[in-house]
Amino acid sequence: MHEDTPFTARRSLRALVAAVILSCGCSAAFAQSGTTPPPQAPAASGFSGVERGPSLPFVGTQPVTLSAQLTAESPELTRGLIWRIFKPEAGDDGKLPLVMAEQGGTRTFDLAPGSYLVHAAFGRAGATKRISVGEEPRVENFVLDAGGLKLNATLAGGSRLAPAKVRFDVLEAEEGDDGERAMIAPQVRPNSVVRLNAGVYHVVSYYGQVNAVIRSDIRIDPGKLTVATMEHKAAQLSMKLVRAAGGEAIADTAWSVLTDSGDVVRESVGPFAAMVLAEGDYTVIANNRDRIYQRSFTVKSGQDEDIELITTRDLADIGADGTEKAPVE
Repeated sequence: MHEDTPFTARRSLRALVAAVILSCGCSAAFAQSGTTPPPQAPAASGFSGVERGPSLPFVGTQPVTLSAQLTAESPELTRGLIWRIFKPEAGDDGKLPLVMAEQGGTRTFDLAPGSYLVHAAFGRAGATKRISVGEEPRVENFVLDAGGLKLNATLAGGSRLAPAKVRFDVLEAEEGDDGERAMIAPQVRPNSVVRLNAGVYHVVSYYGQVNAVIRSDIRIDPGKLTVATMEHKAAQLSMKLVRAAGGEAIADTAWSVLTDSGDVVRESVGPFAAMVLAEGDYTVIANNRDRIYQRSFTVKSGQDEDIELITTRDLADIGADGTEKAPVE
């Protein structure tokens, strides 16, 4: 990706600059296209948040023109880039001093002779290069080796899901020493484009807020938009406690939903308990005025259902130790 820097050096440079960007509050460099406002670089000399025309060079400086491409065959990027230029030596606070920052496309910076670290960010894709400024103007081009990822989700059979109920996390494919994957892009919304360096990523899709979760490894090719649709097997459930079938929901009810193995997946309080659940067998328990009611049910993908617990039918006899003795027929 960088012609002037060996692979191991590139990784250390990228890690160093990424740490500095995060530590100085520059997380906007990794803003997600389509889901957040345009990224803002940190305040620094020479930074402008909008396009600007050429400026006169300062005495003793040389113009350094920076440009970037997704691939070696792609045209230059004309917008969406954030350029950050750092001094290569850490300051007293242990951070690399930020010299200049700009956003847009190709940019020209007036820099004094010396060595610098330049970071180009395009969404969550990025590249870092060390440059040396001498007595002549300099032109540097970055090949980001990046692409895009557009995510969506459906139910089994192809039924579309409400975008407000779906979100995605994009993580590194490889686990770290602690067994966890590093987060790359959290809370991605359907149909938004995430710009990423080429490679394989681990994507987690969430439907609702409970246990409808699926995972997949997805490859991003440089210069291409990868469109991926993930398929959930789940349904929406609404539960209420009533005195007779079709009656009004009883207020101040505490709800617990358990899997067939007894694990609690959701607890709430109110007249209704509404949620999305993955396919499987469950038991719902309603507690109202110190009386316990329960009912078992099965979730089938795409089959949304309203579940009623009837006080005269679904009463369970719970002992003092909290265990069920026997249902009342």
